[in-house]
Amino acid sequence: MFQKDQAIRGKDFFEGDTEAKADADKDRRERVHRLLDEGLVRTGEDFWHAAMIFQHGDKPEDYLMAHVLASVAMQKGNPNAPWLSAATLDRYLMSIKRSQIFGTQYLFRGDGGYTQEPMDSTLISDALREVFEVPDAEARKERLLELQKAQTP
Repeated sequence: MFQKDQAIRGKDFFEGDTEAKADADKDRRERVHRLLDEGLVRTGEDFWHAAMIFQHGDKPEDYLMAHVLASVAMQKGNPNAPWLSAATLDRYLMSIKRSQIFGTQYLFRGDGGYTQEPMDSTLISDALREVFEVPDAEARKERLLELQKAQTP
């Protein structure tokens, strides 16, 4: 399921039959939920894959579930889980109209630029972001510039 989830993502994700892609995402989340209920999601890798599927949801509860799953994956030692735990929390916060705190989300604005706003850069330190393998403030600024340059014709 994880491989199918990743396979449809790319720069042309929002082209073609986006409704069918959203339906496929929903089906994967439902199947993962059944696996969780049956106790068949066990390893750090299993929980990380499940978190990735849920983070491609479309409502706050999906992102919150993704955060919980990524946190379990982190506790079970998955090396990719710290960043995903931070990213899913940021995505959840933004979905409920709150500021992200880690700075993992880059949003495309209508005017053609990118932003990380809303962002509360004071709640946690860059030292704590490092624990979650999230770039510090300077690296995030550089990434924002890269995204802006990529949009310039």
